[in-house]
Amino acid sequence: MTPHDFTFDGHGLQARASGALFWPERRWLVVADLHLGKSERMARRGGSLLPPYETQATLDRLGAEIAATDPVTVISLGDGFDDDAAGMALPDTVCHALQAMAQGRDWIWVSGNHDPGALNPKLPGQVAVELSDGLTFRHEAGRGPDVSGHFHPCLRLAGQRLRCFLKGSDHLILPAFGAYTGGLAVDDPVLRRLVPQGLAIACAHRAIPVPVGAAKTRRRA
Repeated sequence: MTPHDFTFDGHGLQARASGALFWPERRWLVVADLHLGKSERMARRGGSLLPPYETQATLDRLGAEIAATDPVTVISLGDGFDDDAAGMALPDTVCHALQAMAQGRDWIWVSGNHDPGALNPKLPGQVAVELSDGLTFRHEAGRGPDVSGHFHPCLRLAGQRLRCFLKGSDHLILPAFGAYTGGLAVDDPVLRRLVPQGLAIACAHRAIPVPVGAAKTRRRA
C-alpha cells in the first residue's frame, strides 16, 4: 500500500494508506480516533450491536503500521477509547497486545472528547492534553498550524466512500483509524470552514491525493 509524501508547515510527512501519519524525521507514528471498545460501549448502552472483532481489527492494522515504520514514538490523537468505561474494560488480551507494541518506544495518548479521564493502568504510555514539537498535535483543530483528528473526514471517490486525511494551510486532520467509526464528508460546512481549500488524501489500496474546495473548482474551470 503506497503512502503519499507531502509537506505541511515546512515538515516532510507521510500519509499512510492505513490512515496513519508518519513523521520520518522524528520517527513518530500518529493515529487518531481508535475508539477501542466501541462494541462494548454500544452494547452497554443498549445501542446497535457491532461485530465483536472491531477492536482486534483496529489492533491488527496498528500493529502492521508499527512493524512497517518502526517508530520511536506512537501518538494517539484522542478518542483512543470509546469512553472511559470502555478503556477500563478492555480485555487483558488487548492490553497485553498494546503493551507488546509499545516495547522499546514511547506511547502517548492525547485526551479526546470521548476519553478525557485516567488511563487504564494495564495500558502502556502516558496521557497528554496536546503535544508541540515543531508542530502542535491535539485532538480537535484549534489555532493552527496543527495536526488533529476528531472529525473522521471522508470523501467519495470512484463510487466509494473512503476515509481521508484533510490538509489545508493551517490544519491537517487525520482520518479515524478505528474500525466502524463513521465519518464526516470533506464538503461538510464544519470541515469547509477549517479547510476551505486544500488536499484530501484518500485511504484506499494506496494513499490517493485529491484537490478539494476552491482548488478543485479552479481545476475544473
